[in-house]
Amino acid sequence: MKVAATRSVATTRIVKIKKDTNPRAPTTDTSSYNADPVNANSTSNTTDGKSYTSESSYFPSTEQFDSPIEEPEESHNWSTSFHGLSTQPFPAEVADILLQPVNPEDVEIKPDGLIYLPEIKYRRILNKAFGPGGWGLAPRGEHSISAKNISREYALVCHGRFVSQARGEQDFFDITGLPTASEGCKSNALMRCCKDLGVASELWDPVFIRKFKKKYCVEVWAEHVLTKKKKKLWRKKDESLEYPYKETGMA
Repeated sequence: MKVAATRSVATTRIVKIKKDTNPRAPTTDTSSYNADPVNANSTSNTTDGKSYTSESSYFPSTEQFDSPIEEPEESHNWSTSFHGLSTQPFPAEVADILLQPVNPEDVEIKPDGLIYLPEIKYRRILNKAFGPGGWGLAPRGEHSISAKNISREYALVCHGRFVSQARGEQDFFDITGLPTASEGCKSNALMRCCKDLGVASELWDPVFIRKFKKKYCVEVWAEHVLTKKKKKLWRKKDESLEYPYKETGMA
């Protein structure tokens, strides 16, 4: 007796789902909440079945690298700025150095009778008062150059404060001497700026000038060794005239 083969037939049953007109509110699983702010910002990536976690706090973005950590210090354009002018006096110990009487041995006199303090003396006084690097000259414009003269405006800045402004000038005789003349122009501006700080202010006092010349200087007759022309020149009593002049007698 033969047994008939049984064939399995799969049938598809279509079921119509009725929409829920009153959906339930979503629930939050508090067990998965992470209170750690570092882990809260972490992201999980799956590669080849393995899970990797990257912490955003440990890997800053490009914007974070490009942003400065600290705010830049306040800066000023000293070609135009008057920042700090007359805001407050300098400390007493600084003022004592700036206002100390000039040493007569440091004062020089030109042959035409003009007394002056060498520019290196001004720099030493400023270095002693403010410290090396605690002061500087800031150009306030370009050089003004004529046929035989160069000048430029400078501002004296001390401890980050505008102090004074003056135009320095220097004569020159040949275009090749412009670099040296520009340095002389800067030194001349420095001496003029220092007047506002009281440095060697006696040199602009007519009473001091007359007393100094009477006590420390003398006017003599001098002869030019090449042209043989004679003229009156000034010198300090303990010094002699320089070439090309030769002293011939008292004036």
